[in-house]
Amino acid sequence: MLALILAPAFSIATADEADTILERGQYLVHAGGCISCHQASDAKDAPMSGGRALDTPFGRFFAPNITADPDTGIGNWSDAEFVAAFRQGRSPAGSNYYPAFPYPAYSGITDDDLIAIKRYLDSLPPDNNANQEHELVWYVSWRPLLSLWNSLYFEPGSFVPEPAASAAQNRGAYLVNHLGHCGDCHTPRGRLGAQLTDAPLSGNPDGPEGDVVPSITNNDETGIGEWSTDDIAFFLEIGMLPDGDFTGASMGEVIEHNTSHLTTEDRLAIAEFLKTVH
Repeated sequence: MLALILAPAFSIATADEADTILERGQYLVHAGGCISCHQASDAKDAPMSGGRALDTPFGRFFAPNITADPDTGIGNWSDAEFVAAFRQGRSPAGSNYYPAFPYPAYSGITDDDLIAIKRYLDSLPPDNNANQEHELVWYVSWRPLLSLWNSLYFEPGSFVPEPAASAAQNRGAYLVNHLGHCGDCHTPRGRLGAQLTDAPLSGNPDGPEGDVVPSITNNDETGIGEWSTDDIAFFLEIGMLPDGDFTGASMGEVIEHNTSHLTTEDRLAIAEFLKTVH
């Protein structure tokens, strides 16, 4: 049914509309942090061809090829299969993805945004780069266990704006909680890897690559409560903290590939939302 809904909306697009969709998709790819994970540092000539390693307490995950290659990438995926990967955390073959692919956050992305992302990815040069097997600890290597994990910690669904919030705050919530999936780094996790929902964005002592990830809540002592919205937006643009120092490590990549490509309005929307998180 999803394919029947999605296909007509884009199959009749004019050339100008198609170009607009591609531009929007490129913007959303930056907003979604796709480059930081799916493009290895030595793969500038083959963007999105995968291979980037992610070390976690559960082992090492390797980002897959998401170019339009039909054998090793997503070239044969339908629109409905692409949406299901983000909305349900499920592959076209029906298997569950590990939440190293942040589908619990991505589930909230709208269908229109997901299809625009797919159109842009489909426009990139296909690269026949075989995906690597994850190197996981034994007790998470049996993928069917993910169905139990999903039943405990995952509830799919599109983003629902908060009626009492401003338009900017709702836009910021969508960017932070879903497209940008900021909680995947900035929210602490329990023993089974699920985010602690009662402490959103409050920092993670055991983040990706073993980094200590700071709180970005509006707390004066433990977070960024003393930052102004302009401070936050400027940091997201060039990576400079209010004291004049610059961020590095993984956040430096986020600035380079993600937030520096956003519009000023979207960076300010993120700031407006973060000022509401305590």
